[in-house]
Amino acid sequence: MDKINGKVVWITGASSGIGEALAYHLSKKQCKLIISSRKIDDLKKVKDNCENNDIVQVLQIDLANLDEIRTYVTRAMSFYGHIDILINNAGISQRSLIAETQIEVYKKLIDINYLGTIALTKDLLPHFVKRKSGKFVTVTSLMGKFGSPYRSGYCGAKHALHGFFDVLRMEHEKDSIQVTLICPGFIRTNVAKNALTGDGSPQLKEDKATENGLTAETLVKKMVKAIERKKFEAYIGKKEIIGVYLKRFFPKILHNVVLKSSVR
Repeated sequence: MDKINGKVVWITGASSGIGEALAYHLSKKQCKLIISSRKIDDLKKVKDNCENNDIVQVLQIDLANLDEIRTYVTRAMSFYGHIDILINNAGISQRSLIAETQIEVYKKLIDINYLGTIALTKDLLPHFVKRKSGKFVTVTSLMGKFGSPYRSGYCGAKHALHGFFDVLRMEHEKDSIQVTLICPGFIRTNVAKNALTGDGSPQLKEDKATENGLTAETLVKKMVKAIERKKFEAYIGKKEIIGVYLKRFFPKILHNVVLKSSVR
């Protein structure tokens, strides 16, 4: 097991939800943190609330701004001189039917959830290759393994992340670079409230399934164990995890189960 304690960890999407919980959890493990999101004021509050906030650096980034990704990486590297782990956590969800979803919404989901994430990864990759060490941890979703109504664009972007990072793992195993994909189910965060509807506006209300999900604190504890154990993928949630196995062995059964489920 490769302990995470004391590592230099860069967390995106750290101003709330899973990323915020991760920052608190890892700060207790004496990790040297770089926390990022678009919301600088919220990031500063997260830093202030961290147990060892003297080793927490704040870096405002916007993953949709692909032209600035290299600059973000340069700034992140300047804090501690190197990075051990990048946790790609930033993203946005969706709640709208395909027939009612504007193409601009799909583009935004791809720009943030997929292209921004892989651009950040690609620009940090040479550093990991040079050091012959490094971990990419990407928070996808169970929706990266199977689909659900009202989440077509979100599922598409999350499926794409699995394809990219599976290949990255294969191509750079020789460089001692590790890749772990974290696939949460329903987690009690603001992900549903912030989810994009068909016209691009936020949903602004909670899903029942999200309300009944795991806490972010429970998720990050399981997530860190998966990282330390060098797992390729980790499925974390409640009964929704069974969907991964139904998809693999009984896809028609999964289809019927999802259609009968409360997905909003």
